[in-house]
Amino acid sequence: MESKELMTLAVKALEDKIGEDIRILNIGGVSSIADYFVIATGNSSTHVHSLADAVEEKLEKEAGESVLNAEGYQNADWVLLDYGNVIVHIFSKDQRLFYDLERIWKDGVEIDLSELN
Repeated sequence: MESKELMTLAVKALEDKIGEDIRILNIGGVSSIADYFVIATGNSSTHVHSLADAVEEKLEKEAGESVLNAEGYQNADWVLLDYGNVIVHIFSKDQRLFYDLERIWKDGVEIDLSELN
């Protein structure tokens, strides 16, 4: 499945579980790490877990894609789900403010969520 389709499914999973402040950065033009970063916030560690589980379940079920690497489940302050060309970052509010990936990757192109529908 193409990376844009995976990214769209990840965003849908986050929206379905009421992920907060969902952002998409197209970083393909500035990095070889991935094509897209999907960034979202959970309002508690339980919510962060739930969001991560929802992404994994949706991408497995609808795209047949398994996560290549997952980090941060134990503390649930920042869960990273690596799908190769799509990397999903799910933060607690404090960690999102601290790491500020949008600022670090400001050379990437932010995609408006309304463009996905």
